[in-house]
Amino acid sequence: MLEQLKSEFGNFPAILGQWAASQPDAVALRDGQAEVSWGELGDKVERLAARLVETGLERGQSVAILGTSTVNYALVFLAAVRAGGVAAPLTTSASKEQLVGMARDSGARHLFIDEAKSGELGEDFVPELDHIALEDIDAWMAPKGTHAPEFVPGRKDPFNIIYSSGTTGIPKGIVHSHLMRWRQFATTGTSFLESGMPVRSLASTPLYSNTTMVAFLPVLLAGGTVNIMGKFNTVGWLEIAQREQVTVTMLVPVQYQRLMAEPRFDEFDLSALKLKYCTSAPFSAELKAEVLRRMPGGLVEIYSMTEGGVVCLLAAHEFPDKLHTVGRPAPGSEMKVLDDEDCEVPPGTPGNLVGRSQTMMSGYQNQPEKTREGYWTDPETGDVWQRMGDIGRVDAEGFVELVGRAKDMIISGGFNIFPSDLEAELDKEPDVLEAAVVGVPSERWGETPVGFVRLAEGARDVDAICAAVNSRLGKTQRLAALYTIDEMPRSHIGKLLKTELREMVVASSARF
Repeated sequence: MLEQLKSEFGNFPAILGQWAASQPDAVALRDGQAEVSWGELGDKVERLAARLVETGLERGQSVAILGTSTVNYALVFLAAVRAGGVAAPLTTSASKEQLVGMARDSGARHLFIDEAKSGELGEDFVPELDHIALEDIDAWMAPKGTHAPEFVPGRKDPFNIIYSSGTTGIPKGIVHSHLMRWRQFATTGTSFLESGMPVRSLASTPLYSNTTMVAFLPVLLAGGTVNIMGKFNTVGWLEIAQREQVTVTMLVPVQYQRLMAEPRFDEFDLSALKLKYCTSAPFSAELKAEVLRRMPGGLVEIYSMTEGGVVCLLAAHEFPDKLHTVGRPAPGSEMKVLDDEDCEVPPGTPGNLVGRSQTMMSGYQNQPEKTREGYWTDPETGDVWQRMGDIGRVDAEGFVELVGRAKDMIISGGFNIFPSDLEAELDKEPDVLEAAVVGVPSERWGETPVGFVRLAEGARDVDAICAAVNSRLGKTQRLAALYTIDEMPRSHIGKLLKTELREMVVASSARF
């Protein structure tokens, strides 16, 4: 398989089938309640894929998946791709309205949903889709030994849709092609095999998140074992890492923070760990240093977007003096720093980051205008670059330091939250004259959104307004607090000074 993974492009499902045939007794997936061997994975993926095609799945059509991450969830994801379809995992923390929008936007005809989520959403949830309980896929799949029709993926064939987090309304569906996923993960799978280490990963972020794919897809391409954690908690993570001798993991910064704060951390043997990844949110130099001191193995920070663009890598264990950066552009990635007029700035000057690489999205599902809005086209060459949404600068050695986020984006628990979306919800309340939302430090989430409102005379209690707005938001978006204010702070030209609002919260010593 190693030589195949080194190819410019390959057949992801076929590689998994070869691993299933060559090591049928090795463990492929485990979630604490169930486990499947590679032989069982190969059989079940074929039978699920065959049943999908039999029940009407067309090439390039999505298969929606909704629920807590489990072995069965992973099998359906893989089967959707094997059948020639598109895996479309839906965000469990989204509101019902958002989930309806995502399911319909995906173009799916099948919805695999777990019992907990089905009970929560009710019988009227996208009734036009075929609902299959994730707990019952063994009874639903084709008979044992059935093989799905041959599927040879093309480079532009869609592999999956990842829905963006942190928006009200319908989140954007980010489409990744087979070529993009191959370029991302065949290289990583190759490095795993060439290292000679046992490849046993721990995936403790949800399978609907692009972050999790690093601990899932390349591990399977390398014939390894993926340990799936449905809901993260520190002691549970440590117990799995010790018991299963996990060698590879992906964690977002807030998870590292919680592990470092866990009183029992030093009781566990993590000596099997060889490589730890981190992405999705700002990762402080102080926290990186502590992780390097206390957790075995290398630490690699990945900076990019689900949409693609530049990919920066920081091997923190190799560059301890660069922990304040997100590393340098990876091979095949390019980055430019632009001013507000989209002109390049001199080295060392902060500006808006744009990037491109071999791993760019195909576009947003059904939203060509939004796709174009996210691009910057070089006026001299016509080359297309992705706007990264961050403000940064590049030092003399090519390391990228992030100094701010465009549009005051809030990143909470690894998920993006756009203040303008929350402000729009606050503005819908008849008692609210003006609203502003800022991100403030949170011990639990890294950052959390806090709102400020000017209220009309005789307005309802601010807690009632906050509760009403939060009821319309996804779980990851909800306001941690809502404050009243007599007058919003503004500059002399009328620009809202969100920095002052943020400082007011920090100065109050409120803890979130």
